[in-house]
Amino acid sequence: MTQTPTTGALVGQTAADAAAALVPSALPLAAAAATHRDVPAGSSALVASFVGSPSAELVLVAGPAVTDAVAASAVPLEVADALRPALEAAARTLGAGVLETVRSEPVERVLGDDVEVFVLQAEGAAPAAWFAVRVRGAKVATPTTSQVPTPRANLRMLYDVEMTLTAEIGRTRMSVRQVLDLAPGAVLELDRTAGSPADVLVNGRLVARGEVVVVDEVYGVRVTEIVAGNETGGTVG
Repeated sequence: MTQTPTTGALVGQTAADAAAALVPSALPLAAAAATHRDVPAGSSALVASFVGSPSAELVLVAGPAVTDAVAASAVPLEVADALRPALEAAARTLGAGVLETVRSEPVERVLGDDVEVFVLQAEGAAPAAWFAVRVRGAKVATPTTSQVPTPRANLRMLYDVEMTLTAEIGRTRMSVRQVLDLAPGAVLELDRTAGSPADVLVNGRLVARGEVVVVDEVYGVRVTEIVAGNETGGTVG
C-alpha cells in the first residue's frame, strides 16, 4: 500500500527541490531522500538558521565537483557564497522569516536521525551536494489577560537589538560565467538611472529611500521617504 507523505516530509522535499535548483552544477540536479549516513564523514557542512514560523536549521554539504569548481574560479569565491543562494531559496519555501549568516560546522555535529537529508545529484552522476533540514515547530501559548504585554512594552524589548542597515543604489543580474569573467576596469550597468534614490534595507526588507551624500569624506544617505509596510524590496539577483 502506498503511503502518503507527511506534512513534514513534504516541507523537507520542497525545500530540497528549491536548493537543488540553485546549487552550481553543469547538469540539472534532483533531490532524493537519503540519510545522514550517506553524507561522507569528515565533511564540512554549511549551516544557516532560519527564524520564522516554522523555524529550521538548513544544511548544505558540497560534493567534490562543487568545491573543485569554486576553488578553480578566477574570481576569489568562498563555497559559502556560492551556496548561499541555494539556502536562501530553500528558506523561502518555509514562509516569512529571516535567514541568518551561514556558518561552517563538522557534518557529524549537525546531522543525525532527527534531520531530513536529501542527496542532490544529476541522473547518472555522482552526488553534487547533500541538503538537510531540521524543522522546529513554532511554540504557541495562549497568555492570560494579565500576561499580555502592551505594544510599547513589546517595543522596549527590541530597543537594544542591533540591526544591519544596507544602502543599495541598484542591482543587476549576471550569469556565473559573466561573474567569473570580471576583471579590473569592467563596468556593471545597474537597473537605475543616475540620480535615482538609494534604497535603505533592514535585513533585506525595504524601509526607506534617500539620496546619497558625503559627510566628512564618508558616504551617507539622507532619508527622503519612509516606505509603507506593505512595500518590500526585491530579491538580489
